[in-house]
Amino acid sequence: MNTRTEHDSMGEISVPADRYWGAQTQRSLVNFRIGEEKMPKEIIAAFAKVKKACAETNFALGFLDGERADIISSVCDEILSGSLDGNFPLSVWQTGSGTQSNMNVNEVIANRGNELAGKKLLHPNDHVNRSQSSNDTFPTALHVAAAISVTKNLVPALKTMANTLKRLESENEGVITVGRTHLQDAVPIAFSQEISGWRAMVEESLRHIETSLEGLYSLALGGTAVGTGLNCPDGFAKAVAENIAAKTNLPFITAENKFHALSSKDAVTFCHGALKSLAADLMKIANDIRWLASGPRCGLGEIKIPENEPGSSIMPGKVNPTQCEALSMVCARVMGNDVSVGIASSQGNFQLNVYMPLIAYTFLQSVRLLSDAVSSFTSNCLEGLLPNREKMAENVSRTLMLVTALSPIIGYDNAASVAKAARKNGTTLREEAVKLGFLTEEEFDAAVKPENMV
Repeated sequence: MNTRTEHDSMGEISVPADRYWGAQTQRSLVNFRIGEEKMPKEIIAAFAKVKKACAETNFALGFLDGERADIISSVCDEILSGSLDGNFPLSVWQTGSGTQSNMNVNEVIANRGNELAGKKLLHPNDHVNRSQSSNDTFPTALHVAAAISVTKNLVPALKTMANTLKRLESENEGVITVGRTHLQDAVPIAFSQEISGWRAMVEESLRHIETSLEGLYSLALGGTAVGTGLNCPDGFAKAVAENIAAKTNLPFITAENKFHALSSKDAVTFCHGALKSLAADLMKIANDIRWLASGPRCGLGEIKIPENEPGSSIMPGKVNPTQCEALSMVCARVMGNDVSVGIASSQGNFQLNVYMPLIAYTFLQSVRLLSDAVSSFTSNCLEGLLPNREKMAENVSRTLMLVTALSPIIGYDNAASVAKAARKNGTTLREEAVKLGFLTEEEFDAAVKPENMV
């Protein structure tokens, strides 16, 4: 492999000749050969947006000349286009401040910028990192990446799911099925009402997530090393936040208290808590659907879901609720991720949280998995969900809990006697109510109407 020699404050080191990173990136590669997890692409893209905004703001405030600012902006655009992919190889399991990833981006921008300029124009620290510290750029990139990922990917996926459920709700008006509590038969429910519960879960989860975004819009930039803003010019923090807001079309602002912004990760933790809440509801929906679709002949069989692929390598014709399984596995992962985010967020020792790469990787994985799984579940399962009306009607006619309609007429105890007798004798509620002398057939038929019980 062809190499070139780069140097930093610790001396010289060989770097691959076909890569733009420098000495600090290479040292991180050597020192942190841990796992296969790399810094998420969303963080790199967010860093590119942040570095471009910083360069433009430094120029506007007179702390960087126009030529350097333009070159930095051009390289940032290349990063965002994907043309420099392959130059950001660092492990998640590195320094807890994310310093090496900040320097990775600084070095790539500087070396590529110098190549574009045809001269030694940029220094990764003096120019690309001007008015900044890794301690305020990484949490800023984290917030930018998190907010963009949630608003651009997860929110639209949830809105599509909610709209699909709304359509199903409308289409199933008047379809009566058996309600179930404790996995036991309960009183009747309209299938549209059952779907409305799923829809409301999605809509409420979406509302919680959108509420939790507010904290992510607060940016740490301007706090530099410990929150005091050392080496950061007056006006920089507010101006750079406004620049990022304009570029992303999201309402980013400068954090009011930079000591909080550097040491606490409560905003990310709060937002991930909303993701966990969503995962809990999605798990419930997926489980409801696979239970209702169980069978097709020896289960509940009350709904039909799309048959997307063969379900068995040995049993011909078997089809499984695979979208439900995929979604529920994602939900389990997100719930586990929430534990990691919570623990990592607690490690804000003195003036800096030092678990930020873990938080970034875990949070963004949760958003990515939920976005993809929700979209997949909606298009490959919900869109084709159909009620088995005959099976629903059969079950409604057989459920003993229709006896609940008799309680106001013959009393709870007498109604219980009817239900127990019907269950013991394998007869109908109607037969037993008449046999026990509580009602005539006509009175029973007038009182027990499933369509009036929903």
